[in-house]
Amino acid sequence: MKAAYITAQQGGPEVIEYGDVEQPHIGAGEILLQVHAVGISPQELEWVPTWKTADGQERAKPIIMGHEISGSVVELGEGVTAFNVGDDVYGLSSFWRNGAQAEYTIVEPAEIALKPRRSSHIEAATLPLSALTAWQAFFEQGSLKRGQRVLIQGAAGGVGNYAVQIAHWAGAQVIAVASARHHEFLRALGADQLIDYTTMRFEDVVSDVDFVLDTIGDETQKRSFKVLKKGGILVGIAGEQENRIFEWAKQYERDAKWFIVRPNHEQLARIAEFVDEGHMKPVVNSIYPLAETRQAYEHSLSGHMRGKVVIQVVE
Repeated sequence: MKAAYITAQQGGPEVIEYGDVEQPHIGAGEILLQVHAVGISPQELEWVPTWKTADGQERAKPIIMGHEISGSVVELGEGVTAFNVGDDVYGLSSFWRNGAQAEYTIVEPAEIALKPRRSSHIEAATLPLSALTAWQAFFEQGSLKRGQRVLIQGAAGGVGNYAVQIAHWAGAQVIAVASARHHEFLRALGADQLIDYTTMRFEDVVSDVDFVLDTIGDETQKRSFKVLKKGGILVGIAGEQENRIFEWAKQYERDAKWFIVRPNHEQLARIAEFVDEGHMKPVVNSIYPLAETRQAYEHSLSGHMRGKVVIQVVE
Protein backbone atom coordinates (compact mmCIF):
# COMPACT_ATOMS: atom_id res chain seq x y z
CA MET A 1 0.00 0.00 0.00
CA LYS A 2 1.03 3.63 -0.39
CA ALA A 3 1.97 5.47 2.79
CA ALA A 4 3.84 8.42 4.25
CA TYR A 5 6.39 6.94 6.62
CA ILE A 6 9.63 7.44 8.53
CA THR A 7 12.71 5.23 8.45
CA ALA A 8 15.21 7.78 9.77
CA GLN A 9 16.01 8.87 13.32
CA GLN A 10 13.98 11.59 15.01
CA GLY A 11 13.65 14.84 13.10
CA GLY A 12 11.29 17.30 11.48
CA PRO A 13 9.19 17.06 8.29
CA GLU A 14 12.33 16.32 6.28
CA VAL A 15 12.36 12.72 7.61
CA ILE A 16 8.93 11.93 6.10
CA GLU A 17 9.07 9.73 3.00
CA TYR A 18 6.39 8.50 0.61
CA GLY A 19 6.19 5.12 -1.09
CA ASP A 20 5.13 1.51 -0.71
CA VAL A 21 4.96 -0.35 2.61
CA GLU A 22 3.40 -3.62 3.65
CA GLN A 23 -0.34 -3.48 4.30
CA PRO A 24 -1.19 -4.29 7.93
CA HIS A 25 -3.06 -7.48 8.86
CA ILE A 26 -5.66 -7.51 11.62
CA GLY A 27 -5.85 -9.83 14.57
CA ALA A 28 -8.68 -10.72 16.90
CA GLY A 29 -10.55 -7.69 18.20
CA GLU A 30 -9.17 -5.37 15.52
CA ILE A 31 -10.64 -3.56 12.51
CA LEU A 32 -9.03 -2.81 9.16
CA LEU A 33 -9.97 0.59 7.75
CA GLN A 34 -9.54 1.99 4.30
CA VAL A 35 -8.36 5.48 5.13
CA HIS A 36 -10.12 8.37 3.40
CA ALA A 37 -8.63 11.31 5.32
CA VAL A 38 -6.25 12.02 8.20
CA GLY A 39 -5.91 15.12 10.36
CA ILE A 40 -2.43 16.56 10.96
CA SER A 41 -1.07 17.40 14.40
CA PRO A 42 2.37 18.88 13.66
CA GLN A 43 3.58 18.28 17.21
CA GLU A 44 3.38 14.53 16.54
CA LEU A 45 6.96 14.72 15.27
CA GLU A 46 7.96 15.57 18.86
CA TRP A 47 5.73 13.10 20.73
CA VAL A 48 7.44 10.29 22.61
CA PRO A 49 5.05 7.60 21.23
CA THR A 50 6.05 8.54 17.67
CA TRP A 51 9.56 7.29 18.33
CA LYS A 52 9.37 4.99 21.37
CA THR A 53 7.31 2.03 22.49
CA ALA A 54 5.38 2.15 25.76
CA ASP A 55 8.32 0.48 27.52
CA GLY A 56 10.84 2.98 26.13
CA GLN A 57 12.31 0.98 23.26
CA GLU A 58 12.87 2.29 19.74
CA ARG A 59 9.79 1.94 17.53
CA ALA A 60 10.10 -0.51 14.67
CA LYS A 61 10.51 1.10 11.26
CA PRO A 62 8.80 2.20 9.13
CA ILE A 63 6.87 4.52 11.45
CA ILE A 64 3.53 5.79 10.16
CA MET A 65 2.07 8.85 11.87
CA GLY A 66 -1.47 10.25 11.82
CA HIS A 67 -4.08 9.11 14.33
CA GLU A 68 -7.05 11.37 13.49
CA ILE A 69 -8.84 9.12 11.06
CA SER A 70 -11.90 9.05 8.86
CA GLY A 71 -12.47 6.01 6.68
CA SER A 72 -14.52 2.92 5.97
CA VAL A 73 -14.49 -0.56 7.50
CA VAL A 74 -13.12 -3.22 5.15
CA GLU A 75 -12.43 -6.16 7.47
CA LEU A 76 -13.41 -7.21 10.99
CA GLY A 77 -11.26 -9.28 13.31
CA GLU A 78 -12.61 -12.15 15.36
CA GLY A 79 -14.97 -10.99 18.08
CA VAL A 80 -15.74 -7.54 16.62
CA THR A 81 -19.50 -7.02 16.56
CA ALA A 82 -19.95 -3.27 17.09
CA PHE A 83 -19.34 -2.35 13.42
CA ASN A 84 -20.07 -3.74 9.97
CA VAL A 85 -18.03 -3.91 6.79
CA GLY A 86 -18.81 -0.77 4.80
CA ASP A 87 -19.46 1.47 7.81
CA ASP A 88 -18.10 4.99 7.49
CA VAL A 89 -16.31 5.73 10.75
CA TYR A 90 -13.97 8.23 12.34
CA GLY A 91 -11.82 8.15 15.42
CA LEU A 92 -8.54 8.51 17.26
CA SER A 93 -6.19 5.53 17.16
CA SER A 94 -3.54 4.78 19.78
CA PHE A 95 -0.43 6.95 19.57
CA TRP A 96 1.69 3.88 20.41
CA ARG A 97 0.82 2.09 17.14
CA ASN A 98 1.34 2.96 13.51
CA GLY A 99 -1.20 5.50 12.34
CA ALA A 100 -3.26 6.28 9.27
CA GLN A 101 -1.13 8.28 6.85
CA ALA A 102 -1.55 5.30 4.55
CA GLU A 103 -4.18 3.63 2.41
CA TYR A 104 -5.10 1.21 5.23
CA THR A 105 -4.75 1.21 9.01
CA ILE A 106 -5.73 -0.89 12.00
CA VAL A 107 -7.95 0.39 14.82
CA GLU A 108 -9.77 -1.07 17.80
CA PRO A 109 -13.54 -0.71 18.29
CA ALA A 110 -13.12 1.56 21.33
CA GLU A 111 -11.17 4.06 19.21
CA ILE A 112 -13.83 4.81 16.59
CA ALA A 113 -17.50 5.67 16.11
CA LEU A 114 -19.79 6.14 13.13
CA LYS A 115 -18.81 9.25 11.19
CA PRO A 116 -21.05 12.31 11.46
CA ARG A 117 -23.58 12.03 8.65
CA ARG A 118 -23.38 15.74 7.85
CA SER A 119 -19.59 15.71 7.48
CA SER A 120 -17.37 14.62 4.62
CA HIS A 121 -14.44 12.37 5.45
CA ILE A 122 -12.14 15.39 5.19
CA GLU A 123 -14.25 17.34 7.67
CA ALA A 124 -14.56 14.36 10.01
CA ALA A 125 -10.78 13.96 10.11
CA THR A 126 -10.47 17.35 11.82
CA LEU A 127 -12.55 16.20 14.77
CA PRO A 128 -11.15 13.20 16.67
CA LEU A 129 -8.12 14.61 18.48
CA SER A 130 -9.20 18.24 18.64
CA ALA A 131 -12.87 17.90 19.54
CA LEU A 132 -12.17 15.03 21.95
CA THR A 133 -9.48 17.13 23.66
CA ALA A 134 -11.89 20.03 24.19
CA TRP A 135 -14.68 17.68 25.32
CA GLN A 136 -12.47 15.88 27.84
CA ALA A 137 -10.98 19.15 29.10
CA PHE A 138 -14.40 20.62 29.86
CA PHE A 139 -16.31 17.59 31.09
CA GLU A 140 -13.69 15.18 32.48
CA GLN A 141 -10.76 17.28 33.67
CA GLY A 142 -12.97 20.19 34.70
CA SER A 143 -16.68 20.42 35.34
CA LEU A 144 -17.86 23.17 33.03
CA LYS A 145 -21.21 24.61 34.03
CA ARG A 146 -23.72 26.86 32.34
CA GLY A 147 -23.06 30.53 33.04
CA GLN A 148 -19.36 30.13 33.83
CA ARG A 149 -16.78 32.41 32.25
CA VAL A 150 -14.31 30.43 30.12
CA LEU A 151 -11.08 31.83 28.66
CA ILE A 152 -9.62 29.86 25.74
CA GLN A 153 -5.98 30.41 24.81
CA GLY A 154 -5.25 29.71 21.13
CA ALA A 155 -8.94 29.88 20.30
CA ALA A 156 -8.55 29.76 16.51
CA GLY A 157 -6.36 26.65 16.49
CA GLY A 158 -7.24 23.01 15.96
CA VAL A 159 -8.39 22.44 19.56
CA GLY A 160 -9.38 26.02 20.33
CA ASN A 161 -12.05 26.44 17.67
CA TYR A 162 -13.87 23.32 18.88
CA ALA A 163 -13.48 24.45 22.48
CA VAL A 164 -15.24 27.71 21.58
CA GLN A 165 -18.12 25.81 19.98
CA ILE A 166 -18.50 23.29 22.82
CA ALA A 167 -18.29 25.92 25.56
CA HIS A 168 -20.85 28.08 23.76
CA TRP A 169 -23.20 25.09 23.43
CA ALA A 170 -22.73 24.35 27.15
CA GLY A 171 -23.99 27.84 28.00
CA ALA A 172 -20.68 29.34 29.11
CA GLN A 173 -19.55 32.89 28.48
CA VAL A 174 -16.69 32.38 26.04
CA ILE A 175 -13.63 34.64 26.04
CA ALA A 176 -11.43 33.83 23.06
CA VAL A 177 -7.77 34.85 22.79
CA ALA A 178 -6.53 35.02 19.19
CA SER A 179 -5.13 37.52 16.71
CA ALA A 180 -7.59 40.03 15.27
CA ARG A 181 -7.74 38.33 11.85
CA HIS A 182 -9.58 35.41 13.49
CA HIS A 183 -12.10 37.46 15.48
CA GLU A 184 -14.98 37.44 13.00
CA PHE A 185 -14.56 33.69 12.53
CA LEU A 186 -14.57 33.08 16.31
CA ARG A 187 -17.54 35.34 16.92
CA ALA A 188 -19.49 33.25 14.39
CA LEU A 189 -18.56 30.12 16.35
CA GLY A 190 -19.97 31.56 19.57
CA ALA A 191 -17.25 33.64 21.24
CA ASP A 192 -18.71 36.41 23.44
CA GLN A 193 -15.53 38.39 24.06
CA LEU A 194 -12.44 38.54 21.85
CA ILE A 195 -8.92 39.52 22.88
CA ASP A 196 -6.16 40.25 20.38
CA TYR A 197 -3.00 39.02 22.08
CA THR A 198 -0.85 40.93 19.55
CA THR A 199 -2.05 44.33 20.81
CA MET A 200 -2.98 43.74 24.47
CA ARG A 201 -2.24 41.53 27.43
CA PHE A 202 -5.26 39.41 28.21
CA GLU A 203 -4.74 39.78 31.97
CA ASP A 204 -5.16 43.54 31.60
CA VAL A 205 -8.69 43.23 30.20
CA VAL A 206 -10.20 40.16 31.87
CA SER A 207 -10.40 38.78 35.41
CA ASP A 208 -12.49 36.49 37.63
CA VAL A 209 -12.59 33.67 35.08
CA ASP A 210 -14.00 30.30 36.17
CA PHE A 211 -12.16 28.12 33.65
CA VAL A 212 -9.06 28.55 31.48
CA LEU A 213 -8.33 26.11 28.67
CA ASP A 214 -4.69 26.63 27.74
CA THR A 215 -3.45 25.25 24.42
CA ILE A 216 -0.28 27.39 24.37
CA GLY A 217 1.79 26.59 27.48
CA ASP A 218 4.89 28.31 28.87
CA GLU A 219 4.58 32.00 29.82
CA THR A 220 1.01 32.25 28.49
CA GLN A 221 0.03 29.45 30.82
CA LYS A 222 1.67 31.12 33.82
CA ARG A 223 -0.03 34.44 33.11
CA SER A 224 -3.39 32.68 32.72
CA PHE A 225 -3.44 31.85 36.43
CA LYS A 226 -3.68 35.59 37.15
CA VAL A 227 -7.16 35.81 35.61
CA LEU A 228 -8.66 32.82 37.46
CA LYS A 229 -11.05 33.52 40.29
CA LYS A 230 -10.70 31.67 43.58
CA GLY A 231 -12.12 28.20 43.01
CA GLY A 232 -11.40 28.39 39.28
CA ILE A 233 -9.44 25.83 37.30
CA LEU A 234 -6.86 25.88 34.50
CA VAL A 235 -6.69 22.84 32.24
CA GLY A 236 -3.56 22.61 30.13
CA ILE A 237 -2.76 20.43 27.13
CA ALA A 238 0.37 22.12 25.74
CA GLY A 239 3.95 21.06 26.23
CA GLU A 240 4.78 18.50 28.87
CA GLN A 241 3.45 18.04 32.39
CA GLU A 242 6.81 19.37 33.56
CA ASN A 243 5.99 22.81 32.13
CA ARG A 244 5.54 23.99 35.75
CA ILE A 245 1.76 24.09 35.60
CA PHE A 246 1.40 22.66 39.12
CA GLU A 247 4.11 24.89 40.52
CA TRP A 248 2.26 27.93 39.15
CA ALA A 249 -1.07 26.61 40.43
CA LYS A 250 0.40 26.41 43.92
CA GLN A 251 1.92 29.88 43.59
CA TYR A 252 -1.42 31.44 42.61
CA GLU A 253 -3.47 29.15 44.88
CA ARG A 254 -5.60 27.87 42.05
CA ASP A 255 -6.51 24.41 40.76
CA ALA A 256 -4.89 22.99 37.62
CA LYS A 257 -4.89 19.84 35.53
CA TRP A 258 -2.81 18.71 32.58
CA PHE A 259 -3.73 15.76 30.39
CA ILE A 260 -3.27 13.94 27.11
CA VAL A 261 -6.39 13.11 25.12
CA ARG A 262 -7.39 9.46 24.89
CA PRO A 263 -9.65 7.58 22.47
CA ASN A 264 -13.24 7.15 23.68
CA HIS A 265 -15.99 5.53 21.60
CA GLU A 266 -18.90 6.98 23.60
CA GLN A 267 -17.56 10.53 23.41
CA LEU A 268 -16.84 10.21 19.68
CA ALA A 269 -20.42 9.05 19.16
CA ARG A 270 -21.71 12.03 21.15
CA ILE A 271 -19.53 14.44 19.17
CA ALA A 272 -20.87 12.97 15.92
CA GLU A 273 -24.41 13.62 17.17
CA PHE A 274 -23.32 17.11 18.20
CA VAL A 275 -22.17 17.80 14.64
CA ASP A 276 -25.25 16.25 13.05
CA GLU A 277 -27.50 18.34 15.30
CA GLY A 278 -25.80 21.47 13.97
CA HIS A 279 -24.06 22.49 17.19
CA MET A 280 -20.53 22.22 15.82
CA LYS A 281 -18.93 22.92 12.47
CA PRO A 282 -15.71 21.14 11.41
CA VAL A 283 -12.97 23.59 10.43
CA VAL A 284 -10.56 22.61 7.65
CA ASN A 285 -7.48 24.76 7.09
CA SER A 286 -6.13 23.10 3.95
CA ILE A 287 -6.01 19.73 2.17
CA TYR A 288 -2.97 17.83 0.87
CA PRO A 289 -2.71 14.51 -1.00
CA LEU A 290 -0.97 11.62 0.76
CA ALA A 291 2.09 12.02 -1.47
CA GLU A 292 2.57 15.55 -0.07
CA THR A 293 2.42 14.66 3.63
CA ARG A 294 5.84 16.23 4.23
CA GLN A 295 4.58 19.52 2.79
CA ALA A 296 1.45 19.26 4.95
CA TYR A 297 3.59 19.09 8.08
CA GLU A 298 5.73 21.99 6.87
CA HIS A 299 2.59 24.06 6.37
CA SER A 300 1.22 23.05 9.78
CA LEU A 301 4.44 24.18 11.44
CA SER A 302 4.61 27.48 9.57
CA GLY A 303 2.72 29.54 12.14
CA HIS A 304 -0.60 30.33 13.78
CA MET A 305 -3.45 29.10 11.62
CA ARG A 306 -7.18 28.53 11.70
CA GLY A 307 -8.44 24.96 11.90
CA LYS A 308 -6.63 21.78 10.91
CA VAL A 309 -4.60 20.60 7.95
CA VAL A 310 -5.94 17.34 6.47
CA ILE A 311 -4.36 14.62 4.32
CA GLN A 312 -6.77 13.31 1.67
CA VAL A 313 -6.05 9.65 0.93
CA VAL A 314 -9.12 8.72 -1.15
CA GLU A 315 -10.44 11.35 -3.57
